Amino acid sequence: MDTPPTPRLLPWTTPDDKPCYLLTDREGGYVARYAEDVEELQLGMAVGLLEHARELIGDPAVSTRQLRFLSVQLSAALRDAVRVAECRGERASEPGKGV
Repeated sequence: MDTPPTPRLLPWTTPDDKPCYLLTDREGGYVARYAEDVEELQLGMAVGLLEHARELIGDPAVSTRQLRFLSVQLSAALRDAVRVAECRGERASEPGKGV
């Protein structure tokens, strides 16, 4: 008897910030591959933002407004990185699976 598929947490949310899941018995389908691409994009953007943050924080001419904008962007990047970690953690904990 086949075991039912486990819902996969996706790296994005609904417009009202609820989690999205993928339920499929296929591995490597279009949505799964797209989710992996989104995860990589989110992590890459976070790395780039961290590099930009190092530059801004070290610049004494940076305004409060610029630092506030940076903190909003860093917060969003951290939220995305945590969601990617949760997504990958759930997949890694599935029997016979890994990231």
